[in-house]
Amino acid sequence: MVQVAAALLFALAAGLGVTVILAMLKNNEDAILSALLGEGAFPIDAAPQSGPAPQKAMPRRSAGRRNVPRVVRAAARMQVAISRAA
Repeated sequence: MVQVAAALLFALAAGLGVTVILAMLKNNEDAILSALLGEGAFPIDAAPQSGPAPQKAMPRRSAGRRNVPRVVRAAARMQVAISRAA
């Protein structure tokens, strides 16, 4: 009896999966088929062309973090140690 219920549940799940796949194909048929054919969703002529960057972007360092006194950092570590002990 349990095996019959499991088989029916499996059949229901498989039917639902096939229904979802068919609904996706109905809505996005052109994009899915072109992707499967290797063309992608956009034609090559309309795709953006990438090239080398003109300059290397360097991240800016904030001056505020470098000038933080060590006492504040030590106090923060002590708070963490106290909260872990509690």
